[in-house]
Amino acid sequence: MAQSPYNFGRFALKYIMTEEWIVRVQGKEYGPADIETLREWRDEGRLLAPNQARSADVDLWTTAAEIPGLFESVQLERRTSDVSLPRRSFAQILTETLRIYRKGFFQFFYLTLLVALPSICAQLSGSALGASAEMKADLRTLIAAMFTFCMLLLSLAAWPAFIAGIQIVTAEIAAGHKARIFGLLHDVLKFWPRVAMLCIFVYGAYFFWTALPLAIIWMIMSGPLSLLSILLVLTVLAFQVWIVGRLFVNFLFWQQFAVLAESDATGALRQSKQLARGERDRPWFRRPLWRGVLLFSIWSAFVLAINVGPEWPSIRHYFHQLTTSQDPQVLLQALTANSKSQAFNLARFILGLVETLLRP
Repeated sequence: MAQSPYNFGRFALKYIMTEEWIVRVQGKEYGPADIETLREWRDEGRLLAPNQARSADVDLWTTAAEIPGLFESVQLERRTSDVSLPRRSFAQILTETLRIYRKGFFQFFYLTLLVALPSICAQLSGSALGASAEMKADLRTLIAAMFTFCMLLLSLAAWPAFIAGIQIVTAEIAAGHKARIFGLLHDVLKFWPRVAMLCIFVYGAYFFWTALPLAIIWMIMSGPLSLLSILLVLTVLAFQVWIVGRLFVNFLFWQQFAVLAESDATGALRQSKQLARGERDRPWFRRPLWRGVLLFSIWSAFVLAINVGPEWPSIRHYFHQLTTSQDPQVLLQALTANSKSQAFNLARFILGLVETLLRP
């Protein structure tokens, strides 16, 4: 019986998908592997187009670029992205950012409330507890402490939803669509487990590699000071700056890949690292890494100004105590008493609220 063209095409596609290949990288052979495994190696950077490859049942070596369906899709995506996404200057990026924020202000505001309301409640209740002259372990104090703790947990749980919502709203407005808050909440809940897992890993890595060197420095400084101990402290500080800098570069774009590209946790981290360290053929000011660093630096300077402004009198008092006090124990007691005596700062609270509203 003659085979129909449809059945023949289906058979050919199935043959291509199930065919196995052997690749040679740096003189070593790997495989046999099917097309899906080869694509994973390609995405991980282990397999490049010039690498030698051959079919498992053929002795003739070719290149990996000639394997059907392996590198053609990547080249097509790159050509499409080059045509559809015009390159923008840094000023155009800032202008587009402000336009998106203006058009989606209310959507961003609703998302901000997810994080801001529990945080505000925790600050108010915590300030009320700290403002009391004599704290007694009664039922009211216990309820207030539990309420503050629950609000902090709720604020932390809402943070992944806030991150996912920011990415979704930004993408919808940039594409010319209108982001509706109810549909947004449904999408946010879908991404929450993945983003929460990444938040734990990313922020946990930052905390670990910040706290571990500080703990080592504290142990060194607790002993007798010498030239060797000072050199060890400087070495640990240099290592801390280096490792945190590497983490910052590798994690720079994880939010975008986790939500917009719908990548899993491992894929989002891998793609973030590839984008941050890629496109080295462009001028440095056009690379994604430096543009992301510059935007982050502008936002960090703004946050630093907001946080340092209300605290400037206290900071000056700390420096004065540090330069005039001779006894470290007296200095520590004075700083502790000064921190406990601070009441609720309205200016600091308002500036913190402004920072939260502008965070998107």
